[in-house]
Amino acid sequence: MEKKTMLGARLPGNSTVTFDTFDIPKPGHGQVLLRTKCSTICGSDIRAIYREHLGKGPEGYQNVIAGHEPCGQIVEEGPGLKRFKKGDRVIVYHISGCGVCHECRQGFMISCTSDKRAAYGWQRDGGMAEYILCDEKDLVLLPDELTYSDGAQVACGFGTVYEAIEKVGVSGNDAVLVVGLGPVGLAALMLAKAMGATKLIGVEREPARIELAKKLGLLDHGFTPSDDNVEQIRSLTGGHGVERAFDCSASDPGRATAIRATRKWGKIAFVGEGGSVHFNPSPDMLHDQKTIYGSWVTSIWKMEDLVEHLVRWNIHPEDLITHRFPLKKADEAYALMANGTSGKVAVCFDEELK
Repeated sequence: MEKKTMLGARLPGNSTVTFDTFDIPKPGHGQVLLRTKCSTICGSDIRAIYREHLGKGPEGYQNVIAGHEPCGQIVEEGPGLKRFKKGDRVIVYHISGCGVCHECRQGFMISCTSDKRAAYGWQRDGGMAEYILCDEKDLVLLPDELTYSDGAQVACGFGTVYEAIEKVGVSGNDAVLVVGLGPVGLAALMLAKAMGATKLIGVEREPARIELAKKLGLLDHGFTPSDDNVEQIRSLTGGHGVERAFDCSASDPGRATAIRATRKWGKIAFVGEGGSVHFNPSPDMLHDQKTIYGSWVTSIWKMEDLVEHLVRWNIHPEDLITHRFPLKKADEAYALMANGTSGKVAVCFDEELK
């Protein structure tokens, strides 16, 4: 490779983006160098890094190249590879765990507690650069049927929702409520529809996001947050409430709505990060035999299952992307995502920018 340096973006924590030139890394044993094709922006980047450096521990940002949702193509191999090779199109599982703890051996590197754990874009260089150095163990093959823009959303956004859906189960028997229709909530609707959910209901404060969900055919009924939401949802379900609910809002009233709008014996998954929730356990949950699940990201083996299902269901995460920017305009991309009114925002390279 003749080129020696690359452009990359970092987040100083004051709602700005800084650009710098970096040496293109060389892959070591068990590593590969990817040419970045697409890197999408996650809400956690905005919450814990972009506005200010709030994260501690696993969310402690170390002034590295940003971006934990990258997808690209292998352009250089390090020694000792066991599966992947130059030319492969791959998704990056965004947490590089130690590989030998109990959680890593289950594929849940997100839950690795080793001091060797390092998240791409948080503690090691991520995808907001022309190239990214990755450990082979962190890669998932991207099928030809999916674009790099599809793949960039698999690890964090769609993988997170898929894990939650797998915990509570969604089928043609279910009416589904999603509270918070940002990119993760939209992903929840897309996957729930693919799994056969018979009625899709959403609650979202931004009318533009409700309209986007309807335009994509992902929403039967959309409401803005109000004290009437529970009754509105019950009226659509014969007075019973939904069988499955997902909170992607991380808001106190949003979570309470998800619980109260779920019918007896129903299941609720909390996916949105941060915030709090207040509800009355006996009338809101215990007496109606409801179950609340917490769900944090997913495992790498379940990511591989998700990729297979995306192809089988013929659905494309890139449909949620409303804005694409080149790397040199990453500052505009982060500002738009922080505004909270768009769908998914992507920084794209080469053909993915089109």
